[in-house]
Order: sequence, then C-alpha cells, then structure tokens
Amino acid sequence: MGLACTNTDIQPQQMETTAFKVLGAIGFSHLLNDMIQSLLPAIYPLLKSSFSLNFTQIGLITLTFQITASLLQPMVGIYTDRHPNPFSLAIGMGCTLIGLIILAFAPSYGILLLAAGLVGTGSSVFHPESSRIARMASGGRYGLAQSLFQVGGNAGNAMGPLLAAMIVIPYGRHSIAWFSLAALLAILVLWQVGIWYKRKQGPGLRPVAVSLHDKETIPRRTVVVSMSVLLTLIFSKFIYLASINSYFIFFLIHKFHLSVQSAQFHLFVFLGAVALGTVAGGHIGDRIGRKRVIWASILGVAPFTLAMPYASLEWTGPLTFMTGLILSSAFPAILVFAQELLPGNVGMVAGLFFGLAFGMAGVGAAVLGKLVDAHGIEYVYHMCSFLPLLGVLAVFLPDIEKRYKRFKAA
Repeated sequence: MGLACTNTDIQPQQMETTAFKVLGAIGFSHLLNDMIQSLLPAIYPLLKSSFSLNFTQIGLITLTFQITASLLQPMVGIYTDRHPNPFSLAIGMGCTLIGLIILAFAPSYGILLLAAGLVGTGSSVFHPESSRIARMASGGRYGLAQSLFQVGGNAGNAMGPLLAAMIVIPYGRHSIAWFSLAALLAILVLWQVGIWYKRKQGPGLRPVAVSLHDKETIPRRTVVVSMSVLLTLIFSKFIYLASINSYFIFFLIHKFHLSVQSAQFHLFVFLGAVALGTVAGGHIGDRIGRKRVIWASILGVAPFTLAMPYASLEWTGPLTFMTGLILSSAFPAILVFAQELLPGNVGMVAGLFFGLAFGMAGVGAAVLGKLVDAHGIEYVYHMCSFLPLLGVLAVFLPDIEKRYKRFKAA
C-alpha cells in the first residue's frame, strides 16, 4: 500500500501509488463521525418539543457545536504540522462518543449544550489530521483523495436524518445511545490508521520536509488576495448550508405541511446530493483545474437557490438535489487550492477551512434562528438564496495549475 512521500506536492517521478485502503478507512471513519454529528440537527424538532425551545435556542445548540470545532481546528492543525500525533484521531472520536451518550440522556438545556460542545471537540481533532492523512495517501491525486475523504462525511450527514426518522423519532431520544456502537467502531478503525501513519512517518514522527516543488513560492500579495476570496466563498457556501441543515425541515413543515418524517426524507435527498457532488468536484478539479470547479460550483448553483423559495413541493425535490450536487463540488477544490497556496501547512490549512466552515455554519445557524423568530422562515430562505452570487469573486483567483506545469517543464 503506497502513499505520497510527503504531505505536500511532489514531482511525478517521486510519487507512489494512491493508498486507497487508507483513504477508504478514513472515509469510512468520516462517515461514522459525521453520521453521529448529523443526528443533532436531525432531532431538533424532538428537542424543541421536549425542552420547549425557541428557534434562537436551537441556533445556540448549533453554535455551541460549530464554534467549539472551529476555534480548535486551526490550532490542532498548526500543532500537528509540527508535532504529528498518529493516535489523536482515535482520541478525538472518544470525545464524540462521550458527547453522544450525554446527548441521549441530557436532563436539561445546559447539558445539551455541553454534549454539543464535546461532539464539536471531537470534530476539531478529527478533520485536520484526517485531511493530512488523505494528502499523504493520495499519491499526488490530491483532489480525488480529499473527495474520497470528504464524501464519507457527506454520506454520514445524509444518513443522519434518515436514521433519525427511522430510529430516534419513533423510539425517543434515549435511542441515540445505540449510535455509540458506531463511535466505538470508528475508534478501532482510526487506531489502525494511526499505526499506519506512525509507521510511514518513521521514528520520532518529525514533520516531513517541503519538496522543491513547494519551495517555488507564490507572491505574498497573490496568496493574501486568493485566501480572502476563498474564505468569502466558504462564507457564502456554509451560511447557505446552515440554512438547509438547521431549518429546512421547519421550512418544509411550514410551507407544505409535511410531517417531520417526510421533511427529514427531503433533507436526506439534499445531503445525498451533497455526497455525490463532493466526489465529482475533487476528481474533476484534478483534471480540468480547481479554479474552474470553484467558479462553476459556487456561482453555478445560484439559479437553483434563487428558484427554490418559490417552487412547489413537486419542484422542491429536484431543485434541492441540484443545489446540493453543484454547491458541494466546490469544497475539495477550495481546500486543495488553499493547500497549494500555502505549501508545508497542510494541517493548518485543513484546520482553518474546516474550522471556518463549522464556525460559519454555527454563527449562521444562530443568526438565522434569530431572523426566523423575528421575520418568519420563508423570509430567511428568500434572503439566503442570493448568497451564491458571491461566487463571481472566483475571477480573482490565480491560475496556479499553469505555474505547476511551468515548473514540471523546467
């Protein structure tokens, strides 16, 4: 089982084969991790009735989870760039396991917030290190590796609402405890990944030197402008996703008078499309260039989001599917693009972007919850439908793929 010799870009003749077994293991663990995490928003209607919560309090649950993850992820990434810790993935999953059990039996709203914070802590450890391992195992196919890693998470996010509809809603909140078995399985898998990681890093677990390819630096001004654009695109993408993940069920119930279970199946359709789009985005970005994928994904989804608030129930399903499919294709390309802008900082970049994604989603959920309480849920979906228009800023991204081609030809 081969892997790339460094956790950064290397020349083609130095590449080993893609380690699909490792990518499969972290992708499967990502599925289990995000399946557990997606149970939280999927049971919001149950929590709302059980604890008599308003939409602002629901938003604060999301905020607690997302902010915990977003604040810690960049710090975890920076630390592990310099001090690799192969078994941190299993330890982080342990935090998720504890948070899951507390969520199943929490007696009060304050304890619910504690459970959300523990799940967020587990996520903050999991994502930067898993992204690093995906790059190490990529064999140079960075976009494909990130897609395979991320699609596990997207598939888990899609399964959460479905499992909530099939298990948690009929049998009650205590049934969440059964999902601790999934967390235990993930810990076992990640421990084996940690053994592989430790063996590949060698004695002392020193960070790997940056290759000559990466030492050809990009001008600082270009990096600053490009990172600003990428962060703005992350803002537009994940605020919109927050509106879907936290409130789409309520929107469907309000507008079309669906049952909770029927609305959760619609959310499953959206999240399933997100999983498909993630796989496509990374692979296509490796072939045609990441800037083109970013441009087409963020801006290209705008016609569908603009139409969704006005659509009938029959059209809401197809529009939801196309929105998830197109919008999700951007994130693998954005992440790899940023890692190529800042070579040698794989964990930090992954932690920053995953952390920002969670943070934006958390802040967005809290703010949108306040707006729902003040103006109604349809107002929020009309407002959020314009966010993808920020994708026009992708025109300011440099063509770094051309730079790499010049380097290889030199």
